[in-house]
Amino acid sequence: MYRPLSLFVGLRYTRSRRRNHFISFISLISTLGIALGVVVLITVLSVMNGFHKEVRERILGMASHGDVRALDGRMRDWEDAMVLASRHPRVIGAAPYVEGQAMLSHRREVTGAVVRGVDPALESAVVDVAAHMIAGELSDLEAGKFRVILGRELAQVLGVTLGDKVTVIVPQITVTVAGSMPRLKRFTVAGLFEVGMGEYDRGVAIVHIQDAAILQQLGDAVTGVRLRLDDVWQARRVAFELAESLQGRYRVLNWTDYHRNFFAALKMEKRMMGLLLFFIVVIAAFNIVSTLVMMVVDKQSDIAILKTFGASPGQVMRIFIVQGATLGAIGTAIGIVGGLALALNIESAVAAVEQAFGIQFIDPSIYYIAKLPSDVQLMDVSMVGIGSFLLSLLMTLAPAWRAYRTQPAEALRYE
Repeated sequence: MYRPLSLFVGLRYTRSRRRNHFISFISLISTLGIALGVVVLITVLSVMNGFHKEVRERILGMASHGDVRALDGRMRDWEDAMVLASRHPRVIGAAPYVEGQAMLSHRREVTGAVVRGVDPALESAVVDVAAHMIAGELSDLEAGKFRVILGRELAQVLGVTLGDKVTVIVPQITVTVAGSMPRLKRFTVAGLFEVGMGEYDRGVAIVHIQDAAILQQLGDAVTGVRLRLDDVWQARRVAFELAESLQGRYRVLNWTDYHRNFFAALKMEKRMMGLLLFFIVVIAAFNIVSTLVMMVVDKQSDIAILKTFGASPGQVMRIFIVQGATLGAIGTAIGIVGGLALALNIESAVAAVEQAFGIQFIDPSIYYIAKLPSDVQLMDVSMVGIGSFLLSLLMTLAPAWRAYRTQPAEALRYE
């Protein structure tokens, strides 16, 4: 009357009242344990994705998606390079730049930094530095005015503000009748920016491209051409295609090349954190083994009767596989729903906890953010859900095998 038999009996065992209430309690604990593990996994992975996205966006606030450089550091035909690069369908912006190491000095304070020369009219086509300005404007940089825009932390180290003079010293020597002298130039602070990453806020100074070329004695040449793409994740492939189309005349880099080790470390951190937290699900899944073992012992007579009436050992085995898989599926489903709800509302949840206990999880002065970021990715949710269910299914095999080997005569001897 009911087909298939294993599915029907397995589901009946799952929802039926048991003589041994301890078995019901263990079943509940195993289900809730799996749900809790899935909730924690989805939430933590989403928060880590949020942090990674936040860091990536801040890096791309100053670093372009692609970079075409001359092999000798002097690109004289940069206008041709811009035209050739712009022909690629994924390139939506290009701008030349001059870059070099320098020392910045103000009174008794001296520190090193990267001096980047940009064209204010074209720079917004490749990076969003204008969106990170906290004082002044990028358009305040004018050729021949020798003005500089500093990162907020760099300005604090030098002790300067708008209108102050900063001496920029480049590691090159100028030979004069008085002897060899380092090349230096005084710049006026015209603006401040804050990206939220110390690498840029502490180590980058922006000047006009012509002023930087004069300082570096490049003449009409530049260091390279920076590019912006319509899809940041296609940067590596586009870099290879541009390198082929430019026939080896230039070196083509992408944004991952600048921070390869950093992003590799973030990826490894996420992978290891996910693996460690998955052991929460593993521990909870072991409760399924306990539940089914006790269930097999409790249902010895039922198993014997089923086999006596013609049920095959395989059908009996599948009964307990269905029961364990059902517990795992329910726990996984509850965990996915709870994990998504928590991950999508983590900001308000953290704010409520902070207000209730009077604590602060994230200090904006340290982390440059005032809220806990979260980025729910379908791939992570799918991997957690599938992994949790398959693990639950795997844990049913040993108890189900014990039911498979049950002998009816032995089970009914003392009944």
